[in-house]
Amino acid sequence: MTGETRPSVLRERACVGGVPRFELQEWRERFGLVAGITGRGDEPGLGFDLAFRPGEAGQAPRARWEELRTAEPGFAGFIRGGQVHGTRVEWHQQQGDGWTPLQETDGHATALKGALLAVTVADCIPVYLVAPRSGAIALLHSGWRGTAGGILAQGVSRLRERANATASDIVMHCGAGICGECYEVGSEVLEAFGLRGDGRGPWKLDLRERLVEQGEQLGIKEITTSAWCTAHHRPLFHSHRASGGSDGRMAAFLGYPAG
Repeated sequence: MTGETRPSVLRERACVGGVPRFELQEWRERFGLVAGITGRGDEPGLGFDLAFRPGEAGQAPRARWEELRTAEPGFAGFIRGGQVHGTRVEWHQQQGDGWTPLQETDGHATALKGALLAVTVADCIPVYLVAPRSGAIALLHSGWRGTAGGILAQGVSRLRERANATASDIVMHCGAGICGECYEVGSEVLEAFGLRGDGRGPWKLDLRERLVEQGEQLGIKEITTSAWCTAHHRPLFHSHRASGGSDGRMAAFLGYPAG
């Protein structure tokens, strides 16, 4: 870490009934924001899986996405992107009712009320950003490629350019994802972060730690990290790594309800 103290741990708490999901109750109380992530739930098979797979009709995941949309009152619009492990962060200035699907977009930012932003994850880190003074927010899908490529800097840049926020105004949370003890990587991943590993590998990498360092370097003063590891806590979450690639997908979500 570059700071003198470690970031505070903030645990997403399970919601009662309906769609299996975990939310940052502190963000709801402090900022009026809905911020969280879906869980596996207790359905048979892959559980509450939000993945769209080639060759599937798609009715089941569409129904689950609709369940999530209706589980959170105050959102007429629902914006989600097709992640490609890139660094594109889209600013949303207008929205319609219902779905707004985007391709090749790993991050969303907006100052709209009533628009719920969403990204899918299954080990990658969902990064939540809020600039309370301007009312702007951003939600990022940050795997190793996006983290190394600077998606966090792109998210901060959108809030600065579009909402006149400064980095010191922004509050950042690194959400539920795979922890450093569970995430084994090869030399190409270490090299992407300017690191070198001892021995023959594989080596371990903590993405949330890298994101915290980047956030501090960008000037963000308040950063928290989730206590959940998608691999350690796989009965509650989907984990691509822990399942050997067979698990489903979760949705991280963020938005200001209308009204």
